[in-house]
Amino acid sequence: MISTRDLSAMPDLAGFRRLARSLAMLDAILSPKWDSRYYSFDSKWAEGEMMASMRNGSGDMWHALLSARGIGLVGLAHESAMYRMDNPWPGVFDSVPAAFADVVAEPAFEPGNATFCIWRAPADVVWQVGAIEYPPSADPDGSEELLAILDADPLTYQAWAETYYERTVDRAAVEAIYAHQTLSEGLIWSLNPEVTLGSLEDDVLSIGYPDAD
Repeated sequence: MISTRDLSAMPDLAGFRRLARSLAMLDAILSPKWDSRYYSFDSKWAEGEMMASMRNGSGDMWHALLSARGIGLVGLAHESAMYRMDNPWPGVFDSVPAAFADVVAEPAFEPGNATFCIWRAPADVVWQVGAIEYPPSADPDGSEELLAILDADPLTYQAWAETYYERTVDRAAVEAIYAHQTLSEGLIWSLNPEVTLGSLEDDVLSIGYPDAD
């Protein structure tokens, strides 16, 4: 399982970007109402920057800033053992490189309440996390639960979506979007008959799907 204690199953930078776009595109199809979505992706967050996020509607979230400097991700699990309001656990941010200072300082990411932070620069061969003394807990910072979707396995999303949206989710369609196949009316219909390619136009442009790189 992915967690800050073991980030070996995390995708590389390009893989993370593609996966984050896939998650956002799938949620856009399954949930036309933006407020009900878990996953989002803004390909035009700022000049030279993109932003991926997860919000569960109950206070837990992560935000990832993607740029030429790499990717920095800040997460918040408010029921985890390491949650301390306005006072992050020692070590969460202490080792974050200056290149990711904007991630730590971004108010929209609620860094003051964060329970974990990971990052990866282009030169890094693995994802990085600070030196942290974890309290006794199966998932002390909530990262195992919140980062599980990032294993890049379409079955992980399918299982999650069927529980969250309380409907059957077509496995082949999820696999197609994970593979960044071009959207078609048939592909969209297989996931949600109430959504059309035209109704997704704004989401497609915002997400930047399919990934061009």
